[in-house]
Amino acid sequence: MSKSLKRVRAALEAASVQFEITEPGEARTAEMAAQAVGCEVDQIAKSIIFRGEDSGHVVLFITAGGNRVSAEKANAVAGQPLGKADAALIRAETGFAIGGVAPLGHVGPVTAFLDPRLFDFDTVWAAAGTPRHVFAIAPADLERISGAKQADFT
Repeated sequence: MSKSLKRVRAALEAASVQFEITEPGEARTAEMAAQAVGCEVDQIAKSIIFRGEDSGHVVLFITAGGNRVSAEKANAVAGQPLGKADAALIRAETGFAIGGVAPLGHVGPVTAFLDPRLFDFDTVWAAAGTPRHVFAIAPADLERISGAKQADFT
């Protein structure tokens, strides 16, 4: 088991929530993940990361799979202009590689925002630290464990 996957599992276990980690195969996109687990695309909780231009740190937007982050709304929600986060910054601040960034289990604190659309479902699926693993969780538990704040950024 990879260190990233172990970190996600440990965060979920420490939170004492119901969850299920599976390895459905290639799940690098929301569409691939939804097809692999047999759910709607919007049940996939995508982790979209930007670089805060003022802070220099990553800002995480957990969004429903079919939604796109609006740059204008995201800048307003984050309270700073946002730019592209490179792979090195993402790895350094979250501990995950692009394609497997989980919404929780980061190596350090991460400012995070959550798409309210995810609350339209009883269960959502998110990356579990690798491009091949996902976990199922209730949206309210995801919000609590990730520390993300609900916001309108799509």
